[in-house]
Amino acid sequence: MLHIVNKSPYERNSLDGCLRIAKKGGAILLIEDAVYAATKGNAAEAKLKSAMANLPVYALSADLEARGMHESVIDGVKLVDYAGFVDLVAENPNVQSWL
Repeated sequence: MLHIVNKSPYERNSLDGCLRIAKKGGAILLIEDAVYAATKGNAAEAKLKSAMANLPVYALSADLEARGMHESVIDGVKLVDYAGFVDLVAENPNVQSWL
């Protein structure tokens, strides 16, 4: 299952809920303000690093660039463009959006 999170970890607890539910074999995609979670020194960094031991974490590169955060991405977070976003959706039979 692909879990798509779009809210900042500072605004909502969507990422926390996603991390509790996401299982090995799935993937997490951070888009919009959720890309703040993919940066070094943020409040969710330790949780995200822990999750990466079991499943891949992706971040939409355009959203990181739009927020000026593309230089501070946590090691191990995979960056994808819009075509990569579409590929992730196509590769996963189920998609859960966390609002």
